[in-house]
Amino acid sequence: MSQSRPVIHVILASVREVRLGAAIADWVMAQARTQTGLSVELVDLRDHSLPLFNEPHHPRSGKYTRETTKNWSAKVSEADGFVFITPEYNHAYPASLKNALDHLSAEWSGKPVGFVSYGGVAAGTRAVEALLPVIACFEMKPIMQQVNIPFVGAAVVDGVFRAGDVQVQAAEAMFAALGKALGAASD
Repeated sequence: MSQSRPVIHVILASVREVRLGAAIADWVMAQARTQTGLSVELVDLRDHSLPLFNEPHHPRSGKYTRETTKNWSAKVSEADGFVFITPEYNHAYPASLKNALDHLSAEWSGKPVGFVSYGGVAAGTRAVEALLPVIACFEMKPIMQQVNIPFVGAAVVDGVFRAGDVQVQAAEAMFAALGKALGAASD
């Protein structure tokens, strides 16, 4: 682990100018802070401006030539585990998340990952299902306790996500499972 308290990067996948994911990310960060054994940091993919994957070498080589990739590698390497906050776009996750994953390899390997998905009637669950084979390629350890948010448009009011009891309990279970996977003490 990178320090005495495991570091979790909460990665916001949506990079749209107008997005509901930011309100969900604020809520996820507030929930994460209740898990005293974890150090959490929000990582917004919009802030990293990754171009479409264009490195000349395979990511498994670790021979990165682009500054954006080197910076992304350093950021991801800081984390002991992750939570991906993802919308569902046409039964899948956004290209921004696929691109961010594809830029690297070893930096993801063996680390636990939780999921917060959002969408319409399916609550973003199809995005998570589409992510699982990719996660498996990186030998990441998916946390099966997930937060799924249906009808997200109605759940975000004035820029604030109004979680129900189901989402609160799911977040508690997900962060507890992440802490357990990383050997962190939790309350």
